[in-house]
Amino acid sequence: MPTTDAVLDRLKALHPKSIDLSLGRIERLLGALGRPERRMPGAVHVAGTNGKGSVIALLSAFLEAAGLRVHVYTSPHLIRFNERIRLAGEPIDEAELTALLEECEAANGGAPITFFEITTACAFLAFARAPADIVLLETGLGGRLDATNVLDRPLATVITPISKDHCRFLGETLDEIAFEKAGILKPGVAAVIGPQAPQVERVLAGRAKETGAPLRRFGREWSVTVKRGGIVWRGGAKTLELPACALLGAHQVENAGIAIACAQELGGLDVPAAAIARGLTSVEWPARLQRLSRGPLLSVFEESAAGGWEVWLDGGHNAAAGEALARVARDWADKPLHLVFGMLKSKDPAAFVGPLAPFVRQARAVEIIGEEASFSAAEAARAAAGAGLNTEPAASVAEALAGIAKGAAGPGRVLICGSLYLAGAVLAENG
Repeated sequence: MPTTDAVLDRLKALHPKSIDLSLGRIERLLGALGRPERRMPGAVHVAGTNGKGSVIALLSAFLEAAGLRVHVYTSPHLIRFNERIRLAGEPIDEAELTALLEECEAANGGAPITFFEITTACAFLAFARAPADIVLLETGLGGRLDATNVLDRPLATVITPISKDHCRFLGETLDEIAFEKAGILKPGVAAVIGPQAPQVERVLAGRAKETGAPLRRFGREWSVTVKRGGIVWRGGAKTLELPACALLGAHQVENAGIAIACAQELGGLDVPAAAIARGLTSVEWPARLQRLSRGPLLSVFEESAAGGWEVWLDGGHNAAAGEALARVARDWADKPLHLVFGMLKSKDPAAFVGPLAPFVRQARAVEIIGEEASFSAAEAARAAAGAGLNTEPAASVAEALAGIAKGAAGPGRVLICGSLYLAGAVLAENG
């Protein structure tokens, strides 16, 4: 019996370009499969640059705390492809995934189709066949021509903060990128909008008016603030006083606000304040300011463990993520901060590490092993040095951590970041 990895490897060869934004190929395949996207439970469709996964994790936690069954589609995965497709709270079974992928492969008949398109069709097929109350659906890239954008009428749409990323495919300006993200807006479907730059907000408002999508905007129709160790969400006549979010960082407070605003737009699904409160305190989302407490990679700090070394992991990889992490680093003044980072060549290392540079004692750059599109350690180090960050290349994350432990005068804090692919490799290596 073929393995999931063997089928996935075959699917990667069906189209010469890994990214080729279009709806034609997936529409054809979905037609051959009997339009599974029309037989799924109602969906929330989420686009944006940063925070999509966190918003989905939070919303899923709220809904599950309310007793609802939730299907989730996100990308990329950290360790196993199965993470991308969750059925009623659990990663899809390996044998079921393999069978569904082969069914999609057969229906496609060898025609050109991207890996993301055919695996998205696989997710829709899984969601159509497994009972649930709702689907949470993350775009892969952009929105307008993203393979997920085939739903005629989702329950709600969400656009998280938009910044410059994937410019080669989405446009060089914020206006162009916002236009692509706004492509998920649908007539009569409420659109929950996270904090945005003024020019982005103007583009989204214009597209919403043309589309006929009612807006629910941060700072206008709803707000979220930190108060007395918790958060306060306000929208219309409703005020919710809630516990603090288990996901760390000021940006996660905003993401929680987006998820709460979306929960108010789900019509027949009852998501009471008590469920939102439970979800806020129980939510988990790996590689988003995740503290690593044990594992082989941390063994170099064992002798210093009593002195209080900390190792944190985050998948942030663009300028906006660097700014969010810098806000966290500003509050980490009690210990020296050391950075270990690796990035793909589609990203801008200087733009990412620049905001962090004032708070970092020293940095080690690494290559993301197994990723052809990764910067070499030397290339990433040169780019970071140009942003004012004292950086040395290292052959691996393990070597970088060992160098930090050996060279430090006392205990400190390490942040490993720069790519979700690096984060996945770290989690796999650390067990």
